[in-house]
Amino acid sequence: MADYVLAHVGINGANPEEARRAAALFGTLFGFTAKEGNSSVFAGSGIEVMKEPYKGTHGHIAIGTPDVAAAQAELEAKGFTFDPSTAKYLPDGTLNAIYLSDEICGFALHLVGRK
Repeated sequence: MADYVLAHVGINGANPEEARRAAALFGTLFGFTAKEGNSSVFAGSGIEVMKEPYKGTHGHIAIGTPDVAAAQAELEAKGFTFDPSTAKYLPDGTLNAIYLSDEICGFALHLVGRK
């Protein structure tokens, strides 16, 4: 069985301002440092607030694994499906992230590479 860990939880913000406010609130509450990226603002390493709604009704849950392709194959063998349009690759061609096709309780799930 592949090695899985919770990588982060993504929350769909309505717009960049809301994402910044939410990340700042997590900072005020828990001391998490906000780090702004192109499409999201992280609060610490475990909470990602999207600057506009993306996958998932409410957001997404990222599951880290050392070998995304092997984890994908394992889950496909269990009957789960993936959205190939969401696949992201490292420069060397290694699969680094991909979303499952279905949501759980309004949250999309995606596998992300971790070392």
